[in-house]
Amino acid sequence: MAGWSSLSTIRVRLIAALAAALLPVLILGALQSAIGFQREGRALRQNLGFAAERSAATARAKMESADVLLQTLAPGAVGFQCQERLAQVTARIPGYLNLIRFDRDGRVVCAAGGVPADPARSGRDWFRQLQGGRSYAVTRDAGSTYAREPAVLTAARATAPDGAFDGAFAAVISLSSLQPRASDPSLPRGAEVGLVDKGGRYITTTDPGAFPRLPADWRAKVEAAGALVWYGDDGKSRRRVYSAAPVVGDQVYVVLSAQSPGILSWSRLNPLSGIAFPLLSFLLALLFVSAAADRVVVRWIEYLQRIAALYARGRLSVRPVQAEQMPPEIRELAETLEDMADAIVARDASLRDSLAQKDALMREIHHRVKNNLQIISSLLNMQQRALTDPAARSAMSDTRQRITALALIYRALYQGPDLKRVDLRPFLEELTAQLVNGELAHGLAVRTELKVDPLVIDPDRLAPLALFAVEAVTNAQKHAFASRGGVLKLEFTVRGDEAELTISDDGEPSADALVSSGVGRTLMTAFARQLRGRAELVRNPSGGVTARLVFPTPAADRAPPAQGRNGGNQAAA
Repeated sequence: MAGWSSLSTIRVRLIAALAAALLPVLILGALQSAIGFQREGRALRQNLGFAAERSAATARAKMESADVLLQTLAPGAVGFQCQERLAQVTARIPGYLNLIRFDRDGRVVCAAGGVPADPARSGRDWFRQLQGGRSYAVTRDAGSTYAREPAVLTAARATAPDGAFDGAFAAVISLSSLQPRASDPSLPRGAEVGLVDKGGRYITTTDPGAFPRLPADWRAKVEAAGALVWYGDDGKSRRRVYSAAPVVGDQVYVVLSAQSPGILSWSRLNPLSGIAFPLLSFLLALLFVSAAADRVVVRWIEYLQRIAALYARGRLSVRPVQAEQMPPEIRELAETLEDMADAIVARDASLRDSLAQKDALMREIHHRVKNNLQIISSLLNMQQRALTDPAARSAMSDTRQRITALALIYRALYQGPDLKRVDLRPFLEELTAQLVNGELAHGLAVRTELKVDPLVIDPDRLAPLALFAVEAVTNAQKHAFASRGGVLKLEFTVRGDEAELTISDDGEPSADALVSSGVGRTLMTAFARQLRGRAELVRNPSGGVTARLVFPTPAADRAPPAQGRNGGNQAAA
């Protein structure tokens, strides 16, 4: 229950309501970011594939321009000053390492630079393709090393005036000139470029660490689709996306490498605007609502709870002096509490006045009842003196003592602090003294010993208890102290749920003292039944008689001490 109550507070409910209101926005932002993430990745793959194809197309265009150049220079590639003219063309056009004119047998007719010897040149695949009627051939593996750096050989078919095969005109082009530049604006930012041969070996790269081993079936996929895009880890275990496209037939391929669109590397703006910013706004809103709920509502409710707790303890003069700083709704609640405290104070004052009047009236009633009982006792005393029959005088004396005990009860009520309860110890002391002192006038010396446990008792139980004591003391006076004095012991003991009253004497009882069934014995039994207890008369070790009354212990409903209330107003800080 404690955990549930902590989850149902105003702060938690406000935060939950705001979270429920903002959650769709957060989810929508996350979905939009995920869609944008996928779209960005798809666009990156497409752009990278297009860039690879554009790079390859640029390289092929350079190769095709080499073919046009060869066709243009073919007629002048023989004769006087041939080498000088070819050297000038090579120096003016970047990327061309050498221009060579071969005859129909593969021998060098003219060249811009040195040409390696190759007796089997006429049997090479590229030469035989031209010899068989193909007008253009490109190869990286020309059979000999035609340059000191990676290069491709582009050859055009030369024909005689009658159209017969008359050799070939070849251009040696540097592979580095065919490689796209990483700074090309058509490439993705941070892209790296490399060239590979048909065996998957890298010829040249802008960053060797940015390229992994190529997939096993990469050439087949490139030939089938014209370009290939895939994901992989580079040499530094970074996730990247790659694309490949052919440059020179199936001999040379261009490979591009770019960063993979991850959560952090994909884009700096889109994740922040699509996920981080909504999430941050969501958390900040929850934080602000929690702080606002605590500042505007919760702390004032706790303040009013403290005021209400003071009211519950009776401090109704305390006032919520900070109510002016509260919101209007809570201020109205504070004013209502203050009005309630004023109403309770006024009602308590009225009740106290009424209670005081009732208390005074009840005391006056008890006082008058006591006086009336004393008048009756005096009348009986006068009547007793006029009687000559000893039995009648004894009966009149017993009645007068019973009335005296009742009068003593009413006096204890109106003289005591509480009209509903009487302290048993002083009452029994005074009752015993009155009963015994009545016989001292006849010269009997009776000493009393009292031992009474503290107990506060109501008048309904005090009356039969007092009358039982009267009968017991009277019995001792008649049977034990009739001819001489003695010691009268009165003990009242509380033993948990039971209380016991014993009145003992040390006299010599008459023969019928324990078996008598007179009025006194009958009354003692009746008083015991009235208290839901039991009574008995037994002989004690001193030789006298002990009257014992055992009954359930009365509940002592003690009222809490009165709490004082100040007349002036107190302010609660």
